[in-house]
Amino acid sequence: MSLTIIILAAGKGSRMKSSKAKVMHKLAGKPLLQHVIDAAQYIAPEVLTVVVGSGSEQVAPLLADNGIEAVLQTQQLGTGHAVKQAKASFANTDHTIVLYGDVPLITSQTLQKLVAGADKQSMTILTTFLDNPQGYGRIVRDLDDKVSRIVEQKDADEIIQQIKEVNTGILLLPSHWLSHAIEKLDNNNAQGEYYLTDLVARAVADKLTINTVTATAPVEVAGVNDRQQLAQLERYYQQQQAEQLMQQGVTLYDPHRLDIRGELTIANDVIIDINVIFEGQVTIEAGVSIGPNCVIKDSHIGQNTVIEANSVLEECKIGQAVQIGPFARVRPGTVMQEGSKAGNFVELKNATIGNSSKINHLSYIGDTTMGEHVNIGAGTITCNYDGANKNRTEIHDNVFVGSGSQLVAPITIAPGATIGAGTTVRKSGATSADSLTVTNSKTKIIKNWQR
Repeated sequence: MSLTIIILAAGKGSRMKSSKAKVMHKLAGKPLLQHVIDAAQYIAPEVLTVVVGSGSEQVAPLLADNGIEAVLQTQQLGTGHAVKQAKASFANTDHTIVLYGDVPLITSQTLQKLVAGADKQSMTILTTFLDNPQGYGRIVRDLDDKVSRIVEQKDADEIIQQIKEVNTGILLLPSHWLSHAIEKLDNNNAQGEYYLTDLVARAVADKLTINTVTATAPVEVAGVNDRQQLAQLERYYQQQQAEQLMQQGVTLYDPHRLDIRGELTIANDVIIDINVIFEGQVTIEAGVSIGPNCVIKDSHIGQNTVIEANSVLEECKIGQAVQIGPFARVRPGTVMQEGSKAGNFVELKNATIGNSSKINHLSYIGDTTMGEHVNIGAGTITCNYDGANKNRTEIHDNVFVGSGSQLVAPITIAPGATIGAGTTVRKSGATSADSLTVTNSKTKIIKNWQR
């Protein structure tokens, strides 16, 4: 069976009160539309099309990144009109699924259920049951419990409004039949729009079998129309992530105060304190402890590493038994090897820190290659930028750098060298193995000084 999936993403989203296209608002750090695209691509349709309209210029880069061509709906005249714009996309496939760019939690498992029962003489509707179905189209069944039509809220009488089974808007349709039926839709309704749901009554008239699949949970098919609904789905999504982590053997001090905005691969016996945020692709090995208020993005954290409170790590690789923080910042390109340490208020950037080397506090180490068993005193900086170019500092094994020192790159510090406190080192030849380097400066007192 060949399959087309059409994602409708042309709505204005006026209730979001935003200049940003509704489908580009983010849930778990990813645009709503990207969530739907990911679920659709998982079942490998032959054709995947997105119908865009309002804010199409904002959506275009996302579609380009996914290799998807857009269809433009210049006037928003309803869901049936939107699908009609994409008619060419299902001309040569057996079946078509219609999804929505603002329904981000639809799962590939549910889409597979839709596809499983497909045949050329049937339509499948994804439904759900709601205690309060206000605003949703109702599934109307005949005396044999077969679906006869869908009635929108604005067109429903008091009896129909009592129905709890509602239409999610997600349909699987035979493509050949859809090509003809979509042309016969009219807009004789309260909204004056072309409803895709009117195809159900036409399918009944054409003697197609109407099947239904029920969504696992109503939240899976919940749409985002305003900021409140977006926040509700965000919390649901994050709670599901937290539940999965705990089932894998991760300790969360408070499952309600964790955010995963990307893909987290994590081993067991990891401890995560409150308000930790993971972004992008993050891997955490066994035995890691992460303190409160940390942000970790696109990084790999080795076994038994301890990350203290309020630390920020981005695009770095951390080895085993490393200590970081509190209040440390580890910037892109940094590699910390086994047993190394970056203490409180230490900033590392594009630096390799060797085994058991320590930068305990209040230092900036950038564009640096550091050997093993190096000790960097408080307030030390590598002066890596000369106003035009970034230059590297190379610090060999067993070097001791006293507090308040400046290493002016490009420079190499010899193995075993000691640099006294407050020293500015400008030349590689100023250090040698097992020597002490100090800046020769005298203390001078100027009396009667006026500020």
